[in-house]
Amino acid sequence: MSPFKLYCFAQSGNAYRVALMLELCGLAWEARFVDYFNGETRTEAYKRDVNEMGEVPVLVDGALKLSQSGVILDYLAKKTGHFLPDDEEGRREVLRWILFDNHKFTSYFATLRFMVELRGEGENELSAFLRTRARAAYAVADKHLQASDFLVGDRPTIADISLAGYIYYPERAGVVVEDYPALARWAGRIAALPGWKAPYELMPGHPLVIAETL
Repeated sequence: MSPFKLYCFAQSGNAYRVALMLELCGLAWEARFVDYFNGETRTEAYKRDVNEMGEVPVLVDGALKLSQSGVILDYLAKKTGHFLPDDEEGRREVLRWILFDNHKFTSYFATLRFMVELRGEGENELSAFLRTRARAAYAVADKHLQASDFLVGDRPTIADISLAGYIYYPERAGVVVEDYPALARWAGRIAALPGWKAPYELMPGHPLVIAETL
């Protein structure tokens, strides 16, 4: 059986979710580095041959090619039987948290991190807005995790792997995980799972090099 191929780069938390899932499931996979910061995803060749949306991650499993991290996590969970609840109600709850993650928990923070930490832009009204919204989303997850070790049920699911996408990056842009005690304990539990690796250990492209023309 051929290993999975993951189009990714080290700074992408969306790609990290998938790489982490592959590791936690003990699956053979290889990384295909995408030079995002020097414009690879914006090329016509990438959009034609890899992903019309011009994004990572993209997972290749034989003849099958999948994009969007939530879709990929669901596919891998169903393929392996790992990290999904056994009942339909639990699976709906997993979907609810993944949608919350994509809409709020990750989206605000990832944009803030990109602007402030990776691109080095100064603070402004937009960064302040994004930080406020990111902190509010973190507070929602923190409150939920005060009563539960994991987001859905008593064991980790792809909902946890999804929300963990940007938790372990050192670039925090003023949104500090330790300010949310239940969330920080949860992050520790995920990091203790067999096979866990930090994003910069798991994917290529670190340290960051950006072309002067970007």
